[in-house]
Amino acid sequence: MFRRILLSSLPALLLSTSPVHAQQPPDHTPSWSKGTVWYQIFPERFRNGDPANDPKKEDLRGAYPFDDTSAFQIHPWTSDWYRLQPYEQENKKDIYFNLQRRRYGGDIQGIIDKLDYLKALGVESIYSTPLFWSPSSHKYDALMYHHIDPTFGPDPEGDKRLMATEDPLRPETWVWTKADLLALKLIDEVHRRGMRIIFDGVFNHVGIRNFAFQDLEKNQERSPYKDWFIVQSFRDSAKGTPFRYKGWFGVRTLPEFREDSTGIVAGPKQYIFNATKRWMNPMNRGTKRGIDGWRLDVAYDVSHAFWKDWRRWVRSINPEAYMTAELVDPIEKTRPYLLGDEFDATMNYNFAFIVHDFMVQDSLASSATTFDKRLRELREAFGRGVALNMQNLMNSHDATRIGSAVANPDGLRFGDWGKYFNWSQKSNNKNYNARKPTPEQVKKQKLVAAFQVLYTGSPMIYYGDEAGMWGANDPDCRKPMVWTELRYEPETRNPDQSLHAPDTVAFNADLFRWYQRFIGLRKKYRSIRLGDYQTLLADDSRQLYAFSRTLGTEEVIVVINRGTTDASFRNVKLKTGKYRDVFTHAATRVATVPPMGIVVLAKK
Repeated sequence: MFRRILLSSLPALLLSTSPVHAQQPPDHTPSWSKGTVWYQIFPERFRNGDPANDPKKEDLRGAYPFDDTSAFQIHPWTSDWYRLQPYEQENKKDIYFNLQRRRYGGDIQGIIDKLDYLKALGVESIYSTPLFWSPSSHKYDALMYHHIDPTFGPDPEGDKRLMATEDPLRPETWVWTKADLLALKLIDEVHRRGMRIIFDGVFNHVGIRNFAFQDLEKNQERSPYKDWFIVQSFRDSAKGTPFRYKGWFGVRTLPEFREDSTGIVAGPKQYIFNATKRWMNPMNRGTKRGIDGWRLDVAYDVSHAFWKDWRRWVRSINPEAYMTAELVDPIEKTRPYLLGDEFDATMNYNFAFIVHDFMVQDSLASSATTFDKRLRELREAFGRGVALNMQNLMNSHDATRIGSAVANPDGLRFGDWGKYFNWSQKSNNKNYNARKPTPEQVKKQKLVAAFQVLYTGSPMIYYGDEAGMWGANDPDCRKPMVWTELRYEPETRNPDQSLHAPDTVAFNADLFRWYQRFIGLRKKYRSIRLGDYQTLLADDSRQLYAFSRTLGTEEVIVVINRGTTDASFRNVKLKTGKYRDVFTHAATRVATVPPMGIVVLAKK
């Protein structure tokens, strides 16, 4: 509910969004994940911790763009992103063909090596995109779910030989490869630091080199996997019929699992359930040695019936397991997934859409009151437990980086997902600015990051945002991580290999400290993590927005100036003199906020 208050000393619209007192739905979400600070890792581009396991040309077989014959080498980690290396020039293809072929050698040892870096940043939970064996850089085309990619571990060839001894239909024959064991070490090291980790489950489709599909392709109707996929016709020379099957969104290299009224059919369903347990309770050593939950890819392409059964299975293994879904839908289409019998939260793209409209856009920016109204609708849509668990992101491996979003204001709206997705790909839009953001644009990123961390829910940082990385949409949002100890070539090339003025590539220590500082506030003040949210001001004329987070007697007030001039915020609470700036510790009765700035006050 909104209340309008007119104060003679403040000719602005003050809004007070009272905490919701209506009966809340039962809270079905884990306690540990409420308000946690997430960090998303794309393993192949995070850190090369073990060059001895780097992928070879044959490891690319079956992955787009389906070229495992041209010259290949591990790409130099610190090289100019758009510059074609000599080995790439040999195939006479353009930059976008070659970007998809590149492998940089990121692996699990690299993640382990940088856990202390994440801890220092303030990260509490890690979401890793797929680690399971697949030929692509992104790993969304799985060969299997019960083994980690051998090139992520210390002995790729030995792992492949060991896996060849198994019967995939009999879990009792499944072995533990060295890559698998290193993944278990990663889990242990994460837990030892008081953090959590979830894996990415891609249960809708697999790659064409998947063990079950390979057998089906070879043996057709005689295959034990003949009912696993959506076969439209079997190969029959007498009838003259070819082997036809349904691929995800028509992509033949990503065959889909078959579904019936109960969801994914029995064969692949049982395999998925077995693999799920393997990573949640490895070797039956207990759930504390396993992953803490799952992120589920393209959840909208798997039936509700399957997710309901799968949730019951997951929670039977670990009652505190966290489940989040990839959904890019409005509230009403999302609601059925968050009723308590499927998921705990989603990757909160709707949050990103709202923040983008208000903070990233310039002349096309939404008003402060519209910003507040849309946030409230989303915050109250699914119950308080879900709201505290939503992964509030601003970008991901499937979206332009925030560092490039702020460099491209007044383009399409992020919420127009399909159109924006294509518009923000440099390959589709030559006018998209894929250059380094300016210092003024980085100020906008800082404002976005601060709000992301101080808002209700669970902020999720995409690897490298805190380091100042930039990049258009896929594949540019998947550059190798920028580390302090490495020296990078400046970016000088355009996609057509013409030159532009050099953009320095280096770890942005100032931006890192900014993220670290605001995450530190989240840890210091439990009201930011778990408290009620109340809007204090939404001033359209000055683009000034203020809100409070309250838990018991602790209160934090946040004032954001999205405008272009200094703005003052007055409030009856501040008149008491009990509020201090959280960074300067100065008592504040009137908060003066610079343009694109933020002030945070606390009463504890």
